[in-house]
Amino acid sequence: MVDAAGPHPATLRRVLGHYPSGVTVVTAVSDGVPVGFACQSFHSLSLDPPMILVLPARGSTTWPKIRQTGLFCVNILAQEQADLCQAFAVSGGEKFRGVDWRLSDRGSPIIAGASAWIDCDLVGEHDGGDHTIAVGLVMGLESDESRAPLIFHRGTFHTLERV
Repeated sequence: MVDAAGPHPATLRRVLGHYPSGVTVVTAVSDGVPVGFACQSFHSLSLDPPMILVLPARGSTTWPKIRQTGLFCVNILAQEQADLCQAFAVSGGEKFRGVDWRLSDRGSPIIAGASAWIDCDLVGEHDGGDHTIAVGLVMGLESDESRAPLIFHRGTFHTLERV
């Protein structure tokens, strides 16, 4: 039920949690240091030109560092990377400690073992309420067909099962 003020945030989160999503870690290098945050709000936008969306929370302390670089990499996590996702979901700390990664040709961290990665130039930002809608122009990408994605559904991680 929705009143004139709209649904309660907890109700909205519960209902929208019925829509499963993949899980990503958005990365960049800021002042010579790798930075990143977990983000399940990632979407394809356009094939021509090739564009994607990421939606960082307005309160993110990492997104301003990534914004400043003007480029980022979206790492689509594989099903065995739930612990890695949780490490990148917390604010602060050394998120890359113990994480195997390499730099993309454009200079953003690619996390080893991810099922795919998408290297982007930041080409726009828009207001999205308590999130920012960030538009990335895809400059490079790759996938590992042997890895299944990590799925987030109704507040927990799941793996993909073929029907």
